[in-house]
Amino acid sequence: MAITPIYLVVESDFKKWKEKQSAFIKNWLSASGYKGEAGNLSLIPDKDGRLAKVIFCINHENNFWSVGNLPNLLPPGKYELQQVKDPLFFMAWGLGAYQFTRYRKDTRVTAQLEIPSAQQKMVTSLVSSLCMVRDLINTPTEEMGPTEFSKIAVALAKKSGMKVKQITGKDLLKKNYPLIHAVGRASDDQPRLLDLRWGNKKNPLVTLVGKGICFDSGGLDIKPAAGMVLMKKDMGGAAHVLGLARMIVDAKLAINLRVLIPLAENVISGNAFKPGDVIKSRKGISVEIGNTDAEGRLVLADAITEAVSENPDLLIDIATLTGAARVALGTELPAVFCNQDKLADAVIKQANQEQDYIWRLPLFALYRDSINSPIADISNNSVDGYGGAITAALFLKEFVPDHIPWLHFDLMAWNLKSRPGRPQGGEAMGLRGLLSYLKNRYQ
Repeated sequence: MAITPIYLVVESDFKKWKEKQSAFIKNWLSASGYKGEAGNLSLIPDKDGRLAKVIFCINHENNFWSVGNLPNLLPPGKYELQQVKDPLFFMAWGLGAYQFTRYRKDTRVTAQLEIPSAQQKMVTSLVSSLCMVRDLINTPTEEMGPTEFSKIAVALAKKSGMKVKQITGKDLLKKNYPLIHAVGRASDDQPRLLDLRWGNKKNPLVTLVGKGICFDSGGLDIKPAAGMVLMKKDMGGAAHVLGLARMIVDAKLAINLRVLIPLAENVISGNAFKPGDVIKSRKGISVEIGNTDAEGRLVLADAITEAVSENPDLLIDIATLTGAARVALGTELPAVFCNQDKLADAVIKQANQEQDYIWRLPLFALYRDSINSPIADISNNSVDGYGGAITAALFLKEFVPDHIPWLHFDLMAWNLKSRPGRPQGGEAMGLRGLLSYLKNRYQ
């Protein structure tokens, strides 16, 4: 099959570019009314009427997302981006071709892109990992509860050479993970903690923790229908760390990797945990349940306590934790909290270079009083309701010793609208920036 070249032309340069083209191309573009506006393409035939080349205008030479619509705009076939070396353009094409077809067939046949052989392995790993994250988030809880998620994680672990352990149900109490058990005990699908390991133990230990609430009804402090409709995505943090782990393994980074994923459904039954309960955490800190809908920080607290027991070189947790972070930053910009300025600056710098933007919010110590409890060491819910993303991060900070470098991501994991390369639905956020930072630090 012939490979059709695609020429990307910056909108502001279109007139000068057009002047340098052959008379045939000039006449074709003029006759077809092509004005060289960003997002528009022109299919140019050869003398026999077959497709010879594609002209596609973009608004900026570094706007790789602009090609994200091409897999669906172009006729089926094989294509090649001319004079493009930035792998982010190839990634955007792959992410733009993504379709979630688990429950309905998609009749579209997307156009295929030839990737330079030197970048093929890296781009394929990136796209397949990010699409895996999307698939996990998009799948409803009926088929992506704690049991199903754990099966997928175990299968990935075996394929990637990871070692995996799992603590399930009442064994969480025997092994001292009381908060994870409390959040998930009302569900027929038992809560659990996944523990995946990979890499040489002589390498720096990097531990990832992902919030795996496979559905969040809010518990007895039940959410309204509008707040519950997207709660299949509340395991987005777990999906993110699994996707990041896959990319780390593919890149063979010099890391001793550990991944901890607490999985649970926060639902209602006679034995559901209740507002006002006081539960002692794995660390020994007693937690008053101010609100059963603030459950994500509970399961993370026990998992983080286990994570820090090994003094990792770097601790990263990722969670769809608070609506307050969305109010502060919108749905498309993940919030990051960090206990070390140099670490935060380095991660944000790498994320900006990848155009995978994140924004730092403060661990503002004066807000710590708002999660005090009159009967326990701490409450899982602030008394005034303000600064909710910050108070949630401060809650987690109670379980992280100051000497351990720590990043906490609070993100949406969902596109409310479709944009080039980023269709509506589950989305991986911040992972490209994180991977770039890890490569820069440990490769």
